[in-house]
Amino acid sequence: MRLHNKLNTALILFAAITLLTACGSSLKVTSDYDKEANFAAFKTFSIYNLKTTGSVSQLNADRIAAAMRNEMIKKGYTEDKNNPDLMVNGVAVLKDKQDVSTSTNYYGWGGIYRPYGFYHTMPMAASTTVNTYNYKAGTFIIDVVDAKANKAVWESTGKKDFDRQLKNPEEEINTGVAKMMESFPAAK
Repeated sequence: MRLHNKLNTALILFAAITLLTACGSSLKVTSDYDKEANFAAFKTFSIYNLKTTGSVSQLNADRIAAAMRNEMIKKGYTEDKNNPDLMVNGVAVLKDKQDVSTSTNYYGWGGIYRPYGFYHTMPMAASTTVNTYNYKAGTFIIDVVDAKANKAVWESTGKKDFDRQLKNPEEEINTGVAKMMESFPAAK
């Protein structure tokens, strides 16, 4: 019975590790807020500004703005473009990056060790391989500003490295923005 339980535990652990490593680079999120802000007083919002740099397409910029809007509505806020309580701003930055790694392979006879010393029997040879890895470093920042005080009350930063095009940009952007806005307080 104990062996059966250990096998089940090992299989579950293996499945979890496989799932985590298969997902690649995950979104790293940090959030902060103004502890003096009265979030209960905020009822309305407007998507104020979305700035992009790098190779962020207009389609993805529109998807980001829509995802921020949807998350604010899910939190119970009403969109008001004329006189909002909160202004939601976003900044998306993609930078081309390159990582370099090296590995060295040794081959040949090398030497032998005798109790009375080390004797070199044949020269060793080595080859070093240099590998480069191109990727995009993505950073997205969401700022929420008290429109009347013109003061930031909440912000979230998400960072992720991409080595491929997004397979389903709308779904991945919605998921990322939702994760970034998890800690934003719901309307009261």
